[in-house]
Amino acid sequence: MHPESCGLDFGTSNSTVGWSRPGLPALLPLEDGKVTLPSVVFFHAEDLNASYGRAALADYLSGHEGRLMRSLKSLLGTAMIDEHTELMGQALPFRRLLEQFIGELKRRAEHAAGKPFSRAVVGRPVFFVDDNPKADQLAEQTLREIAHAVGFKDVAFQFEPIAAAFDYESQITREELVLVVDIGGGTSDFSLVRLSPERATKTDRREDILANGGIHIGGTDFDKYLSLASVMPMLGMGSELISGRQMPSAQFFNLATWHTINFAYTRKSWAEIQDMRRHALDKDKLARLMNLVQQRSGHWLALQVEAAKIALSETDTTTIELGRIEPGQTFLLNRADFDSAIGHLVTGIETTVQNLLRDAGVHTTDIDTVFFTGGSSSVPLLRERISALLPDARRVEGDLFGSIGAGLALDAKRKFG
Repeated sequence: MHPESCGLDFGTSNSTVGWSRPGLPALLPLEDGKVTLPSVVFFHAEDLNASYGRAALADYLSGHEGRLMRSLKSLLGTAMIDEHTELMGQALPFRRLLEQFIGELKRRAEHAAGKPFSRAVVGRPVFFVDDNPKADQLAEQTLREIAHAVGFKDVAFQFEPIAAAFDYESQITREELVLVVDIGGGTSDFSLVRLSPERATKTDRREDILANGGIHIGGTDFDKYLSLASVMPMLGMGSELISGRQMPSAQFFNLATWHTINFAYTRKSWAEIQDMRRHALDKDKLARLMNLVQQRSGHWLALQVEAAKIALSETDTTTIELGRIEPGQTFLLNRADFDSAIGHLVTGIETTVQNLLRDAGVHTTDIDTVFFTGGSSSVPLLRERISALLPDARRVEGDLFGSIGAGLALDAKRKFG
């Protein structure tokens, strides 16, 4: 069989693989007919076999003994990528963990296509790491090495918002100046691009890209700060010790952050939590924390917060069910609570867009379209702030989880044939 080229979008929360063919959808089905594969791995305790995606989440939530790993992409560009995690008494290098997941993505895509893929255009954020070019380049190089390790012989990279722009370009009939707003699980990325059916035929698009920008803020950060503002105080965060000092916060931050939840289960952390309860004024709150950690239900709690975030993007109020850590316990959240928790993050994103427009020397009235993609671009406060910056621009919503993968597939076809 003749090897083909694909576009691979390894996302913080969800991943896709695209294969560009005339008259057919670009995205390949990866799990139960769905084109997205949640970027999740669950290792079963009894045999260390791994399940992936929705199956991994289902295994974890159904109570199987094991270890859930999520937000794997967040490891790129950090010192953790060259460290390891303990898995049922064995050391698992984080780099190997990423290889396993991306290798699984490739296998599933090849099965769906009925062909091998040896060449890939891989999506990357504008910045893996903010204000650190050396770490950013190291993150790309690490991802390149992993792509080669799983069997891709030729690997190219494309900025994720540029890939989304290529997908949008395939749908328009005239030239437009477009601001692509890609709010993913781990980063917010922006590109200002001239698009048209005529320009789409060119292989070299550098002159059409007016500016790129990004910041390391995304949907998992929204989850984190919503959790810190709403749920973690119920577990003791912000409460007082008998001494009058405030409760140490490290354990709460670990539990509110997807890729550090497992740190809360170490012997050292458990000893610290026990000490916190001994010295707490409100021991009931710390009892909830101990119950959560004993059950290893940190990811379960994070999933409840994530579901609340998604619900509050569509409605004004929602309820978080916390019965797993305390029978009958619920927590009511409203949109104002959510906006307050993430306001500083949205301000950082808004400032990044303002700086990009300023650096490009483009007036807001020159922009024809704002193209939203990425699962977290549906957050109302974020859309309101960005739309207010560009009141005259048309607002278009792409496939929130698929535009990047489809655009990468188009780019792979242009680059590799």
